[in-house]
Amino acid sequence: MSTNEDLIGRADLHDIEAILAIATEEGESNLRAVRDHAPAIFTWDYEKGARPALNKLYEKAKHSQWNGETDLPWDTAVDPMQLVELQRQAFGMTPETRAAKVAGTPFAKWGDKEFDQMGLESNNWMLSQFMHGEQGALICTAKIVETVPWIDAKYYAATQVMDEARHVEVFARYLDTKLDGHYPLNAHLGLLLDDIIADSRWDMTYLGMQIMVEGLALAAFGLMHMTTPEPLLKQLLRYVMSDEARHVAFGVLTLKEYYQELSLAEIRERQEFAFEAAVRMRDRLLQQEVLARMGLDVKEAVKFVMEDEGRQMFQQLLFSKIVPNCKKLGLLDAGDGWLRTRFQELGVIQFEDLTDTSDEYEAFALGPAELSESTIS
Repeated sequence: MSTNEDLIGRADLHDIEAILAIATEEGESNLRAVRDHAPAIFTWDYEKGARPALNKLYEKAKHSQWNGETDLPWDTAVDPMQLVELQRQAFGMTPETRAAKVAGTPFAKWGDKEFDQMGLESNNWMLSQFMHGEQGALICTAKIVETVPWIDAKYYAATQVMDEARHVEVFARYLDTKLDGHYPLNAHLGLLLDDIIADSRWDMTYLGMQIMVEGLALAAFGLMHMTTPEPLLKQLLRYVMSDEARHVAFGVLTLKEYYQELSLAEIRERQEFAFEAAVRMRDRLLQQEVLARMGLDVKEAVKFVMEDEGRQMFQQLLFSKIVPNCKKLGLLDAGDGWLRTRFQELGVIQFEDLTDTSDEYEAFALGPAELSESTIS
């Protein structure tokens, strides 16, 4: 039986020193090579619609394409510092409430200048990780086209490759033209992407990317969409979310069928992989790179971040899509309920009874008024 040390390299999920030992290197190469051990699979069974739910998703995707170049109002003026101030107001943060919140922490001696810069850096960091994650999805979905044995799944995955290219494009453009800087790929996210790409089993690519990474992204985009006061970013996120919901549904629909064929031992491997992915994604949300760039004692700052109730609630909400989807796949309670216990330790099991994405993806779809005439035609 695998231990925490086997899966994530440490016994304690909350071991700050072990989390910080996995560090992102500044100035890393523009290229990252990961060896992919999976075979490319051809199928001579071209019967379209043999899996009606996947075929429906494919038809939905074909009619839901949008153009990142022309469908978003790129002429919208964005002042990064004004955005920080608007975000502060949206969360009801005043100098008085902030001072009480950070008393006795590494942030206690900061003034408006430092908190403003922290807000700028956090926005740059968050959108940079979104952008890097979307490229990871681009690579993984191209792999799914190669490796999945069903033609209906290959058809749909091909539409997702286009979606992911568009997502990378719009996040990169927003960072380049509206904000003022990129951050490199977070080390924890990088390790997870490496694992997903390197695994030779096609369903592991689905589980790691479509269920875990895309599931967290869908929740994160939804939270940011609800809270951001910036109209261009709000519309960008709305468009991306419409795609992401289909992507997660694609994973649920495909794996639900496939997992019915697996043994309990094989399911345990999938449970362990889901847990490892969840921990790595939790660890990458601590924004260690921002804290280091701001000149803080990172260990002490991360300790404060991990113990802050508001931050804990935010991190937990990001798993609101992952947990019900894992339940729909039968991963929570298979065998001895191993994954349920692990999600309890992470403090996210309370989301298990929310609607899974395969049943709600149409609610995220763009309406005709949101798609340009050129896109529809």
